[in-house]
Amino acid sequence: MRIAIGSDHRGYQIRPRIIEWLQERGYEVIDVGSHSQDPVDYPDIAEAVAMKVSQGEVDRGILLCGTGLGMSIAANKVRGVRAVPCHDDLTAEMSRRHNDANILCLSADLLGERLLFRVIEIWLKTPFEGGRHARRLEKISAIEEEIAQEICSQKKGQDGSETARS
Repeated sequence: MRIAIGSDHRGYQIRPRIIEWLQERGYEVIDVGSHSQDPVDYPDIAEAVAMKVSQGEVDRGILLCGTGLGMSIAANKVRGVRAVPCHDDLTAEMSRRHNDANILCLSADLLGERLLFRVIEIWLKTPFEGGRHARRLEKISAIEEEIAQEICSQKKGQDGSETARS
């Protein structure tokens, strides 16, 4: 499995240990940074990981920031991404089992290292159940597609080539 990982300055110190842990377990890891403790804008890192997931360059992604929340919000703006902030065993398991989450967002400030690694392990090993959950994910994808089409229609209307829908 190929995993993209990124963090802002808050996750900078733990990210190398996570990368090493993943590689020891046979995962291929693509590190998108940040590459220093200098403050960075988390949306830039979230977008880099989310685009790799969305475009199929990697199977899954892991993002770290102070709480995991900002990364989740930003990553979820990318089509096809299901980024979730997880903080315990249950949220890690259910995010995969029911939601087929493809990006795990973690708090570098609020989770101890032991819990952090346990959450990652559970999240990586838990399969998607499919069934009724697949139907629900199809509905989410349909929402994404509808919004994308509306945006395209609006842009075409703005450049004068076609009229935007109301």
